[in-house]
Amino acid sequence: MYVSHMLRAIQTLNYILVESNSVKTPIFKHENPRVNKWELNYTGISEKEIPVFQSVELAERYYGDLQGLNKQKTREKYGDEQVHLWRRSYDVNPPNGESLKDTCERTTPYYKKYILKDLEQGKTVLVSAHGNSLRAITMFVEKISEQEIPSVEIPTGVPIIYVFDEQMNMIDKKLL
Repeated sequence: MYVSHMLRAIQTLNYILVESNSVKTPIFKHENPRVNKWELNYTGISEKEIPVFQSVELAERYYGDLQGLNKQKTREKYGDEQVHLWRRSYDVNPPNGESLKDTCERTTPYYKKYILKDLEQGKTVLVSAHGNSLRAITMFVEKISEQEIPSVEIPTGVPIIYVFDEQMNMIDKKLL
């Protein structure tokens, strides 16, 4: 399991774990090298555990000066068209914030380095993250163009199941 370090994604993962039928114990792993050293001495039973990797790389897109602002008041201040451009375009940054392109540059290498490796080993992987970080990963997985991605919606709280062939090309996608 992979989860953003942000509380919303952690809460979503916790809801999933509570409702799951698994008898395995989730064990949170850390990216911090100091904590990671301590974990080397952990002697659990891997067959009875589910490793959970928490990462800032899966965090929601950072909206900079717009972070935490009321959407309607932001539209009134900057105009509907400008706010829509900041929120939905691929490569237009909000003031002092990340574009979706920036988010892709953060999430895609993480996906390739960790998640994809697990998939290549035939593991079932769960990712609990956010609309834009998931859109960035979706863009890579589904080979969606920069022109098409602004219209892609990731439904909140709706699991998406991907099936891959041996070359890790997506062959099926299902929304639950």
